[in-house]
Amino acid sequence: MEVIEQRQGDVVIVKPRGPIAGDDADSLGGRLARVLREQCRAVVLDASAVPFVDSRGLEVLLDATEQLIRSGEALKLSGANDRLREVLELTELSSLFQQFEDVEAALGSLA
Repeated sequence: MEVIEQRQGDVVIVKPRGPIAGDDADSLGGRLARVLREQCRAVVLDASAVPFVDSRGLEVLLDATEQLIRSGEALKLSGANDRLREVLELTELSSLFQQFEDVEAALGSLA
């Protein structure tokens, strides 16, 4: 899985390309952990290029958002497809993420 990381001031946008599953989920988890150790106000996960997430991928996203919640933030999830949104609803995890149609809307919520 390719992961593109972009900084906009004190906000980090992380865009994985491909499924968040198995070893790729672990790799993304390591990347998110590093980002969360850095000084940043918020993290936006651009899921527009993520076709699906398995249970390990959900665990990685949950770990990241729990760390952010402890600091008064939440993982901002943008561009999630219907499949990912449905998985978050079925697992009752959707309320833990601030969800947006696209990155611009997620960034706008920080103003």
